Amino acid sequence: MTKNIFFGIAIALLTTSCVSSKIYEDLKDKYAALKTENESLMSQLDGTGGNGETYSVANLRKEVEKLNGEKTALAMDLAAAKSNFDRLKESYDALESNSSSALTENLERNRKLLEELEAKEKALAKEETRLADLQRQLSDRSERVEELEGIIAAKDAKMRALKDAISAALTNFEGNGLTVERRNGKVYVSMENKLLFDSGSWAVNTRGSEAVRALGNVLAQNKEIAVLIEGHTDNVPYGGNGNIKNNWDLSTKRATAIVNILTNNSGIPKDNLTPAGRGEYAPIAPNTSSEGRSKNRRIEVILTPKLDEISKLLNED
Repeated sequence: MTKNIFFGIAIALLTTSCVSSKIYEDLKDKYAALKTENESLMSQLDGTGGNGETYSVANLRKEVEKLNGEKTALAMDLAAAKSNFDRLKESYDALESNSSSALTENLERNRKLLEELEAKEKALAKEETRLADLQRQLSDRSERVEELEGIIAAKDAKMRALKDAISAALTNFEGNGLTVERRNGKVYVSMENKLLFDSGSWAVNTRGSEAVRALGNVLAQNKEIAVLIEGHTDNVPYGGNGNIKNNWDLSTKRATAIVNILTNNSGIPKDNLTPAGRGEYAPIAPNTSSEGRSKNRRIEVILTPKLDEISKLLNED
């Protein structure tokens, strides 16, 4: 097309004016240059560059198709990535929601557990305080028990010594209706009436008075001992004369007669002495024989340690 245009211009110039050879040569050079340029352009249109590179439309289309394929693949990857992102975000939102709910529940549960723990700690502290108080009380009680045991042991030892002292003082009377023994922490001095009284009488005879005075000498050395004097009879009704109603009355008068002898000893505190009549109601042998009735007719002197110290300890708070 460019070629035809050029020829047209050349013919027009030749026909319209007279052209010098110089101008003609210039036009030829221009023509040659345009021709070269035209060939180059045509060569490019054919797909071959001057340096051997290929610029065919087919190749460009292939490149475009390749790029479109890559674009499509990228778009699919992007869509898949977005879908994964959406799923992840949905899962995250759900997890966050559940976590918030679970966190709230855990906080509430922990709060309750802390309250229970505090309550248990307070209860434990209270129990520890109570236990400490009990331990102190136990320690105090243990000390008091030890003190009581010491006092009781001392009194037992004293009663053993008292029994030995009385036995020694009344040695000449033992075997003549007189016995001395220790039972249940007490000392029992038993004197049959045949040693002390005539039949049906409450007046102490000479031999009996000697025995009672010997007993009184020991009691004067043991002022912390309570002395109970009991009169006993057999079951035979009293048939004597005088101001006596019955065996009970007789047993009381005989106990009082013993007390009267003991009170003559100024070393014995009067408030230590207590007379009592038991009549026939506390026998130590059957009344079916003369021997048994003889044993039942007796004076029992029961010596008991005073328990003032023990009572004081027991009554302490």
